[in-house]
Amino acid sequence: MSYRVIGKTANTTISNKVEGYQTDHQVPIVGLYAGYENFVEVTMTSKNNEKETKTFKIKTINLPKWIRNFPIKVTVNDKNKMNIGSNELTVLNRTTKQTFAVDADGQVRWYYLRWNEHIFEQLSNGRLLLFNKIKSGDEKYNMLVETDYLGRVYRQFSFDKTLGGSYAGTAGLSLVHHDVAEMPNGNWLLTVDDGSKYVEDTIAELDPKTGKIVKVIDFKKFFPESMYKNNKIKANDNTSSGLGLMDWLHINSIYYDPKTDNILLSARNQDIIWSMNYRTNKINWIFTSKPAKEWPSSFRKYLLKPTKGTKYTGGQHGLYILKESGNKLDILLYDNNIAVTNGDKKQSGKYSAAIEYQIDTKKKTIKQVWSYGEKLGKSNFTEVIGYAQRLANGNTLIDFGFKNKGKESNIIEVDAHGNQVFNLTISNSAKDMTYVYRAYRMKFYPDNYIFDATK
Repeated sequence: MSYRVIGKTANTTISNKVEGYQTDHQVPIVGLYAGYENFVEVTMTSKNNEKETKTFKIKTINLPKWIRNFPIKVTVNDKNKMNIGSNELTVLNRTTKQTFAVDADGQVRWYYLRWNEHIFEQLSNGRLLLFNKIKSGDEKYNMLVETDYLGRVYRQFSFDKTLGGSYAGTAGLSLVHHDVAEMPNGNWLLTVDDGSKYVEDTIAELDPKTGKIVKVIDFKKFFPESMYKNNKIKANDNTSSGLGLMDWLHINSIYYDPKTDNILLSARNQDIIWSMNYRTNKINWIFTSKPAKEWPSSFRKYLLKPTKGTKYTGGQHGLYILKESGNKLDILLYDNNIAVTNGDKKQSGKYSAAIEYQIDTKKKTIKQVWSYGEKLGKSNFTEVIGYAQRLANGNTLIDFGFKNKGKESNIIEVDAHGNQVFNLTISNSAKDMTYVYRAYRMKFYPDNYIFDATK
């Protein structure tokens, strides 16, 4: 079985298929327009390759008011050069509000009604992992939810003092934040608070089959004590104000490499990225402008040396591996380019950019091999928030999520030469300052997604 939701313009038709020959069929349809009579072509193909197509009309209700009144402006959409395939949409994962997805025209084709914070992960089983506020009036986000494209909830995990310690009951303090990484064994690595006055400096491994935390790494026990004891950066979350919480590290990205059992992490408030082996907890390398003389001697051998023209990051987000071969490792990240404690103080605040680096893990060197954003200058500088995603065709989708001090979120897709093929801007009103934390180009839905309404 296959279907096509006919688009309003060229290259906006959404098509999917359901594998396997059966006599009873379920066809989960996504990508409909709201407030519209959609034409959906369903094609049945028999084992002897006989085909029959029927067209259905599906009338949908209007978009909720919070989306309908949202100012979405697309100024560039070269659909022949965009990486959209037959069913890919751009997910706008907004900070602490509802998430939605748009097509190349900026038309909303999917939305999620629960308030969501930071996490929006496509799992290996084709489902989605999100971190919810069940009711918009709730004081904190405390529910990790495994759901799917049609909204069915498969598993939910609430967090309490078991992980959060004395601060877990504090109004507004979320225990899971920023990012999650799925491991080959099906467990989830989460960025969490540990319940002390030091926040966003711990990771935990959750077994979703049992709901148990099976491993915790507290980076206060990992980095030199002076990095957190002498650091005066307070948590800037208004829900945490007055609590004396210290946000010395601020881990905003975690990536698990199944080939090596290494994890890569980004910490905004130290302007640092690093790699370590998850099994042994041993460091592989560290990239930071923090001078070697300010590190204990035992750390200095891990510091990467940048080649000429290679920029130090500042307040960076969204670190992950693009490719690896032998000693060479290519990574991609979004460089906010704000020197929080270290960073590039001469360039700080002038621009933000997506940057690809190549690391020689043996020689401990790093060189910048591609970037986009510098020529946009201060107009696209974002002191917080942002993401970069390398797409299948070599393009890069970049989320300048806090443009113009948060008044806009600007999502740009560029080709390998830096030519824009897609440019979308969302304007945030003073009343609804909900920025796009990350933008993803995703399949709606992937081939391994299976929906069964009978179970």
